[in-house]
Amino acid sequence: MAVKKAATKTVAKKAPAKKAPAKKTVAAPKKVAEPKSAITYQFADKEYDEASLVKIAKDVWKYDLNGKAADLKSIKLFVKPEESKVYYVFNGDVDGAFDI
Repeated sequence: MAVKKAATKTVAKKAPAKKAPAKKTVAAPKKVAEPKSAITYQFADKEYDEASLVKIAKDVWKYDLNGKAADLKSIKLFVKPEESKVYYVFNGDVDGAFDI
């Protein structure tokens, strides 16, 4: 009887898996909170803040000019205390003034 030699297996050694370099996380710079501000106009024993002037302007648009609230896209106000008036420009083309 012939003796068979056991077959030897050659196993290829795998190189160890390379780890991906750790990603460095860069912290986003902290945003500095903007300080809150308020504007108040005082003259001739009167006092108006920005919100009240905008509300009056919206009322002029709605009631005096019969405009729809949805159609009002922009409001620019120019306060002239020496005339006791606020000049307005609505949507870049409608202008006028109201008394304060």
